[in-house]
Amino acid sequence: QVQLVESGGGLVQPGGSLRLSCAASRSIFSIDAMGWYRQAPGKERELVARITSGTSTNYADSVKGRFTISRDNAKNTVYLQMNTLKPEDTAVYYCKGEGLRTSWGTYDMSSWGKGTQVTVSS
Repeated sequence: QVQLVESGGGLVQPGGSLRLSCAASRSIFSIDAMGWYRQAPGKERELVARITSGTSTNYADSVKGRFTISRDNAKNTVYLQMNTLKPEDTAVYYCKGEGLRTSWGTYDMSSWGKGTQVTVSS
């Protein structure tokens, strides 16, 4: 089964920065698109940023100019650089992979990581 593992979350003061990483298991040969979503308490999960294998990106309006998504296709890893963090960015951040192909030929339409907590507070 495909595994996506997030890391890099934590507690940061307003105005600070964090870098999240999400690595796919070694069995993954390729991933069409990767994205970051977040879910705050009492709210629905929402898209933060998404990047295709061709490095086309899109962002939620609330993070444009502050967050940057990037990926290393050779490592099947996606990153989210978060700058100028605000208290309203506090949430569990989830990584999602779309169109995942394993080395032995299986295909999954999508897979989610288990999430990493980001807390922005003074």
